[in-house]
Amino acid sequence: MTDSLFLSLAALEAGLPHILQSPKNDGPVVMICRRPRVDAREVLKEGTLDLILGLRGDSWKPRGNHHTPDGSADPDKQLTVMNSRVVALIAQQKERWSLAGDQIFVDLDLSFDNLPEGSRLRVGSALIEVTPPPHNG
Repeated sequence: MTDSLFLSLAALEAGLPHILQSPKNDGPVVMICRRPRVDAREVLKEGTLDLILGLRGDSWKPRGNHHTPDGSADPDKQLTVMNSRVVALIAQQKERWSLAGDQIFVDLDLSFDNLPEGSRLRVGSALIEVTPPPHNG
């Protein structure tokens, strides 16, 4: 860990081997976080995924999307999933993970080679699908 809010390129590169060792299958959900409104985050012990609303209590749907023609929420972007090893390296402290804005943090290889578009993941009793384009922050 460092005292700076930002890591050097060398520190980021040093963390890459650990990230690349992420499980290819059966990675656990490490954190769930919803955004009830702009600039607000709530870390949850558990959440409910809804076909229409995404993560219940998250502001994804009412917030909309400035990239859609009518400004409505994009149904292919209900959830964002982030590798927990990546966020652990970047955020440096678990209390800062939620600042990434993603809802589900998993210890899983989320690379296109491991999870191409159309791949399905079981998250608890829900089944989610990888949609294009990738979420690159």
